[in-house]
Amino acid sequence: MLDVHAPFESRVTQALADDHLRTALDRATTRLAERRDLAVAAVDNPALRHEVRAIRQFAITHLPDMLQQLETNLIANGCQVHWARNAAEANDIVRDIARRHGVRRVVKSKSMLTEEIGLNEALETDGIEVVETDLGEYIIQLAHEPPSHILAPVIHKRAEDISDLFQRELGMPPTTDPGVMCATARQELRRKFLQADMGISGGNFAIAETGTICIITNEGNGRMVTSMPRVHVAVVGIEKVVPRVEDAFLLWQATTRNATGQAVSVYFAMCSGPRRPDHADGPQEMHVVLLDNGRSRIIDRGYPDVLLCIRCGACVDVCPVYREIGGHAYGATAYSGPIGAVLTPLLADDPTSVCELPFASSLCGACGEVCPAEIDLPRILLDLRSDMVNAGTSSVLERVAFTSYATGMQKPWRYRALVVVARWATKLLPRNGSGGLTKLLPPLNAWMRTRVFPRFARRSFRRLWRKRSSGRGIEPSR
Repeated sequence: MLDVHAPFESRVTQALADDHLRTALDRATTRLAERRDLAVAAVDNPALRHEVRAIRQFAITHLPDMLQQLETNLIANGCQVHWARNAAEANDIVRDIARRHGVRRVVKSKSMLTEEIGLNEALETDGIEVVETDLGEYIIQLAHEPPSHILAPVIHKRAEDISDLFQRELGMPPTTDPGVMCATARQELRRKFLQADMGISGGNFAIAETGTICIITNEGNGRMVTSMPRVHVAVVGIEKVVPRVEDAFLLWQATTRNATGQAVSVYFAMCSGPRRPDHADGPQEMHVVLLDNGRSRIIDRGYPDVLLCIRCGACVDVCPVYREIGGHAYGATAYSGPIGAVLTPLLADDPTSVCELPFASSLCGACGEVCPAEIDLPRILLDLRSDMVNAGTSSVLERVAFTSYATGMQKPWRYRALVVVARWATKLLPRNGSGGLTKLLPPLNAWMRTRVFPRFARRSFRRLWRKRSSGRGIEPSR
């Protein structure tokens, strides 16, 4: 695995040089994108996208009221509600709950938010064993790697890689049979479920009108995490609140169709509180940690649409940049792809610390076309690029280059003069057999490593147009 703490250019170079990684990415993202296309084609997708956006926009617009209603109903259901301003506060809250209950073992369902705040590492500093129970998350935990995809954290690994890992860590006999590998992991995880003192989950949605935390899974581990241990802690971002049960069901359909190409997921767990006297199972206590961690600041910075995201990963699967470099090239962040390129800087206390991410996009527009919440990601990427430049993150050379370009383009006579100079200057540079340039002066020489610059035409378009138009009374624009 590449070093996620290395400089951005180094991460990208390492990823592009890894043929196994690119093969795995191509197979997985192509399959996910094809399944998504079939699933959304089966419904009125434009109408579904419009409804999803309306639900999410209402919740974000009325966020204080929605959160107050959510807290009231969670408490009425017997939950204990905690508010956390940042990652440190959230981790301290969970660690304090664990200490009070003498927790030594924790099982977790998949949660990008707990990846965002580094909850596993925080608990492990207290000597608590933390086990990821989503199969993909379990695999990367065994490999001591961060996730590389919002939906499929192990998308960067081949079956052969996982087989080698299970042989080494779990004593599995040599095989690449998916059934055998899943059975090996299941046997180990069932034992962990029975030993766990605490279950930790995230939350795909938090229903304000009922005080309910909703979890989407396909493996059933979410139900076991939230019902088998004596304490259940749900760590939920404040933006996940939705007004009504009907809204959660519609978002559930949109999420699964866009994420895995299913009409609905296999499981949809709804947790509304601890076990009641007449219930056969469930936790003795349920805690809900509502976390901000920069989300309010996203609204203040003028980017509320980013909070409409339902974390389906559709934008990641169609992104040509992600499909070439994978998630780890985005650095030590829980979020990759187009949504990660905007969410990570906006969540950061210092956005300039990850200033390269908004530029990790071709601006092809595919992410905006597939987003089920109609988030205009290309526009947001451009706006963030502008913010980064205004913050002074661009190099002196880059600023000089673009200032010079703008100056040259402001007057037609300057442009014509530059074309003449460029035509004569390039005559001095090496050419191939067809006359194309093979070398340019630094820093443009890097661009020529994979391209041949065509030679300038003997006559410019303006001259040709003037000659063609002169006999018909048509004058070129000036």
